[in-house]
Amino acid sequence: MSQVINPDCAVSTERLLSATPRQVFAAFQQPELLARWWGPSGFTNTFEEFNFAPGGRWVFAMHSPDGASYPNESIFREIEPDRVIVIEHIVKPWFRLTVTLAERGEGTHLSWVQEFESPEAAVPMRRLSTTANEQNLGRLEAVLASERA
Repeated sequence: MSQVINPDCAVSTERLLSATPRQVFAAFQQPELLARWWGPSGFTNTFEEFNFAPGGRWVFAMHSPDGASYPNESIFREIEPDRVIVIEHIVKPWFRLTVTLAERGEGTHLSWVQEFESPEAAVPMRRLSTTANEQNLGRLEAVLASERA
């Protein structure tokens, strides 16, 4: 089960999505869907390795609208289908992302908690992550809507 998160190290957001937990989970599990929405507005992704299983690696590059590429490497630490995904970003900046899904009527309540290694590391990342995470979840909502259409 997920570890307790230190709130001084964390950036959190929540969203009520018009999709089932199974549909939201699939948007993480299926690399072709994940690549469409992962990252802030305007970013694209190139996946090199994607092993969606506990202990599996996810290696990819995020490409910004100005053409810069940002290498990323993560490990899937915990996966409970339709409920929990824990991703550890193992390159700088280190963080652990815990995504929790809970059925709410015909939709899903998504909790997104990004925990950095220390309160000091969280401070400079808080503003960037708060905005980027909101954009990321907006993109997720758009992909979920297009999959239902």
